[in-house]
Amino acid sequence: MMNDDSLKVGSNEMELVDFRIFKQQDDDIYEGIYGINVSKVREIIKMPKLTELPGTPEFIEGIFDLRDVVIPVVNLAKWMGVSEPEEAEKNARVIITEFNNVLIGFIVHDAKRIRRINWNDIEPASFASGSGELDGSKITGVTKIEDDSVLLILDLESVVQELGLYEPDVDDIMHRTDDEEKFSGIALILDDSATARKIVKDALEKMGFSVIEAIDGEDGLGKLDELYNTYGENLDRNLKIIISDVEMPRMDGFHFAANTKSDGRFKNIPIVFNSSISDHFSEGRGLEAGGEAYLVKFQGGAFYDEVSRIVRAHMK
Repeated sequence: MMNDDSLKVGSNEMELVDFRIFKQQDDDIYEGIYGINVSKVREIIKMPKLTELPGTPEFIEGIFDLRDVVIPVVNLAKWMGVSEPEEAEKNARVIITEFNNVLIGFIVHDAKRIRRINWNDIEPASFASGSGELDGSKITGVTKIEDDSVLLILDLESVVQELGLYEPDVDDIMHRTDDEEKFSGIALILDDSATARKIVKDALEKMGFSVIEAIDGEDGLGKLDELYNTYGENLDRNLKIIISDVEMPRMDGFHFAANTKSDGRFKNIPIVFNSSISDHFSEGRGLEAGGEAYLVKFQGGAFYDEVSRIVRAHMK
């Protein structure tokens, strides 16, 4: 696992694997600079021998066996619609990732280094529309690096969903809320993905909560201030739980939690992390930051059980 234990909880920083995709346009070759969170990277390997899969999308190069685990491999350049130079395969690497409890490999033309980036320096995806072949929906953030170059953080989860390897498990919420006692009060959601917010909002509303949404940690702190201005000392009787993503521009979930737990007005409100990052290191960081639980997106049964357990415990 490629993790650096020196990355402190609440530091509002992330580590990215910097990789490159080259594009052939006429006689010129352009270098695209991209990144993926180190927490989602298992390892980086040379191109293995792949077995082709008939009937799959063109950007799926095939599968291979990695220590008795069969892993699908996606050609990122093809997925992005990039024309690859003939020499691109010479230094090609496969980044083996794990998120949403799914293992998948991504072919890149070069893997450069690990960068430590502050979330304050990452602009949301809404600023990235029209970046080459990629639309904003395939980018989670952009940041400037040396020489005024721009690094794009790709939404690789969207590839997994396109492949049908991951579908949010929401059915269990429906079955349980039909039979169980409904909750009341407010739940605050933090997530930069509108799709993820909708899934969590629907689940919480089915459980009986009124939902307030925030798009990142800074917005979440602002929403908490607004709620305190409304409810004052009775806030923790009305705001029953906070559900927070981890990876968010401007302020990540761990930094948000550290700020919240250090503020006497909010320290007693339980926080549950709900993230696509499925490694034990991040789970430990979440609990260290003050989270009551760490869930991997999106497993309806586990979500219902943990939220129910935590809210009931805090009602006593």
